[in-house]
Parts: sequence; C-alpha cells; structure tokens
Amino acid sequence: MTNDWREDYEVKLSPYAAFLGAEKISASPELAVLQIECGPQHLNPTGMVHGGVMVSLADNTATMLANTHRMSTENDGKFMVGIDLHATFLSNQPGGTLRTEARFVRAGKRVAVVRTQVLGDGGRLLAEVTTTHVPA
Repeated sequence: MTNDWREDYEVKLSPYAAFLGAEKISASPELAVLQIECGPQHLNPTGMVHGGVMVSLADNTATMLANTHRMSTENDGKFMVGIDLHATFLSNQPGGTLRTEARFVRAGKRVAVVRTQVLGDGGRLLAEVTTTHVPA
C-alpha cells in the first residue's frame, strides 16, 4: 500500500524533517533513530544548537516510531499525530551531530506515549522529550 506518508509499510521521513537535514538511521516498531549534522542554519544567536531544532527532530523521531508501530499492529492507514509534547533541555553544544532515539513509554491501541532522547556529540544527553500520539 502506498500513500503520502508510507511506502510498502515503511514510514517515510517527513518533508519537514528532510528540510531540517535529518537522516533516518533506523525505524522499527520498538525504536526509531534520526540524526542531523548541524550547520549554521541550526544554531541560535549564541552559536549553540537552537532548541527548536532539538524539539523538531525529537517530534519527528517519536512520530516515526508511533507510526511504524501502528503499521505493524493495526495497519489501518491512520496516521498517528502528536497531541502533547513536553521538552526538558539539559545541555547544549555548538553545532555538531544530534541523534534522537525514540522508545515507547506506552504503545496502546488509541494512545501512544513516547520518550525521545536528544543526544549530542559523544552521546551526551542534551534533552528529554515526551510526546503523546493518537490516530487521526
């Protein structure tokens, strides 16, 4: 089955994530990983990674996980959308590589809760993002 957001049961990178420069490292029903090499366009005025970049990458990773899982269980074509997001910024870095790893807190039939870690260079934890998703 093919439509705008999946092809042959593989969730595609969103156009916005592609615009950010994200690369899909892996996506399974239990774990999704995206990565980005930060350029000058990803930085805030102080030269550090913009918080919006971290949140955007985390949200895209969590949504990819929620949809990959849904397609492996429900396979009804409904897209999982985020309805709540909480971010805690713990540290930052001047550019470099960001890697986001999303795992489930709960993967229910109607509600999925995902915790995504934003990791910087050397695996340093930069942010924790928790999102809630429901089928649209």
